[in-house]
Amino acid sequence: MNNAEHLANVMVTAFIDAVGQGMDIIPVVADSTSTAKIAPFIEKFPDRIVNVGIAEQTLVGTAAGLALAGKIAVTCNAAPFLIARANEQVKVDVCYNNTNVKLFGLNAGASYGPLASTHHAIDDISVVRGFGNIQIFAPSSPLECRQIIDYALAHVGPVYIRLDGKALPELHDESYRFRPGAIDLLRDGNDIALVAMGSTVHEAVDAASRLADQGITTRVINVPSIRPLDREALSESLRGMDRVISVEEHNVNGGVGSIVAEVLAEYGHGAKLKRLGIADGDYAIAADRKDMRAWHGIDAAGIVQQALNMMNHA
Repeated sequence: MNNAEHLANVMVTAFIDAVGQGMDIIPVVADSTSTAKIAPFIEKFPDRIVNVGIAEQTLVGTAAGLALAGKIAVTCNAAPFLIARANEQVKVDVCYNNTNVKLFGLNAGASYGPLASTHHAIDDISVVRGFGNIQIFAPSSPLECRQIIDYALAHVGPVYIRLDGKALPELHDESYRFRPGAIDLLRDGNDIALVAMGSTVHEAVDAASRLADQGITTRVINVPSIRPLDREALSESLRGMDRVISVEEHNVNGGVGSIVAEVLAEYGHGAKLKRLGIADGDYAIAADRKDMRAWHGIDAAGIVQQALNMMNHA
């Protein structure tokens, strides 16, 4: 299962299937039909789409109103604008009021590359983690993404799903089953652990293969469920590991690196931790994703170099 697929396409297919199954879904967009790749849904259900124009606060408020009217409201727009421009509406209209809204943060991380920090969402997880009463997910592959969306649509209550903006290959076989809160052990090893979320899971898997060529065994842990999260399971997966590296296309504060640090501290692990991401106080550089990840050390080569540094300074 190596065919790459854009997660927004997975999202739209899930919406179409859900309506076919009788779910009363209303997508709300903010002049973001191309970003959401929502055209196939509009063709089938032209009366089920609400376009509020470039007005993200209205987008979220409208979705909350639809949810209060009994609809399953799903917002589909770029993560940086959803989380930054509609911050108060997400916090109050959706989270505080516990409305049945599913927020899809599209093109998250630095997916927009050269468009720079105005279009990057490297703080979305940290912001949403600060809100109460909302579940948070970051899928890493098409199959995982589909299962997370199916769960979210059936779940009653607020959900934020962080979707990468590039086509991603499959990491799982057909036996994979997503469970809210569960971690996903992709590869086992004893020398070093790599913990990642979203699209950087692929960089971790690639890095693990390169490290194996040098005789270093690597445990690769995917964290698709940010909240809820089985912290005890994550702790157990890190037990006995002396070296841990977290990897994310997100600021090192508030994302998966912070979660790993919290778990290591709370459960009394003595592992050395290196958090790879956008450094504290920095923005992601404006560049093609490959060059951006290399610059910030969150590509496979950067992970390998950090792992070797940790191994050589044990």
